[in-house]
Amino acid sequence: MIQLILLIAVAVAAWIGYRRFIADAERLARNRRKAEKERETGAIGTLVKDPKTGEYRLRKDGE
Repeated sequence: MIQLILLIAVAVAAWIGYRRFIADAERLARNRRKAEKERETGAIGTLVKDPKTGEYRLRKDGE
């Protein structure tokens, strides 16, 4: 019985690790595509409009 519980715990930990790995890989790919697009267009950064003030500012990494 202990072996079964241990096996399930290892399987759950592996699944969580796999999902984190996939999420991180997708995030890195998204950042790379964004950087490649900026290099192609010669842009220094991407502007986004602040909905409260209506002013434009550079997009931060987390957005």
